[in-house]
Amino acid sequence: MTNSSIQAVIFDWAGTMIDFGCRAPVVALREVFGEAGVDISEAEARADMGRAKRDHVRALLAMPRIATLWAERHGVAADEDDVTRLHDAVEPKMRAAARDCARLIPGAAEIAANLRARGVPIGSTTGYTRPMMADILPLAAQQGYAPDVVVCAGETAQGRPSPLMMWKALVELGAWPARACVKVDDAVVGIGEGLEVGAWTVGLSASGNGVGLEQDALAALPPVERAARIQASATALLEAGAHYVVESVADLGPVLADIEARIRRGERPRQTAS
Repeated sequence: MTNSSIQAVIFDWAGTMIDFGCRAPVVALREVFGEAGVDISEAEARADMGRAKRDHVRALLAMPRIATLWAERHGVAADEDDVTRLHDAVEPKMRAAARDCARLIPGAAEIAANLRARGVPIGSTTGYTRPMMADILPLAAQQGYAPDVVVCAGETAQGRPSPLMMWKALVELGAWPARACVKVDDAVVGIGEGLEVGAWTVGLSASGNGVGLEQDALAALPPVERAARIQASATALLEAGAHYVVESVADLGPVLADIEARIRRGERPRQTAS
């Protein structure tokens, strides 16, 4: 029985609870495309971050610059067979990269412990497949984070920004109504997922894909540049419809308290970008 008006919190993984800067997918995707003879930039690798990796690969191949380079390199436009080959090549590299980037983001274990102490169910959705998560789950548990439910890419008919993964998580948790649940994510597609469900959405502007830097690298930036990059990330999340934006999961406590109060007052989250 929850001691909160919040019925569940559903977290993303990379850039939200682990892997400050969301580095692992970028490393794996750039390696695989490079091995296929097409170099992609970090910005290109990040453009569709948060989608299921098969959808992510498909989106990369559809980018005009990459599509042109692929056709020049291979003599023919990329097709679904190429999507499958690249995705299958990404999976083991993602598993290795994710394992290397599995350190919890500061504050993640603490917020999870606080929710757990109050009986709030914790779920997660991710663009990673189950094999990609195989090493992450025990490593996260050793650091103090073990959600009740993990829904991976490929376990629903469609991935984010569709609501299916989060719906599956809520069903498995037995959590309802969705208007009393919260989605926390660093990626625009994750905010879209939460809005489609009808939940409250919280974007994380500094720790994830929007800035894309490890914590030490972000701290080393000149203050003006650091602030500008975080603000640009926050703007994208707000434009996607996030109800709240904070820098990282470490800043989540006051936001959840505010959402709790709004739920108790009978408020409902808007379900589209304003």
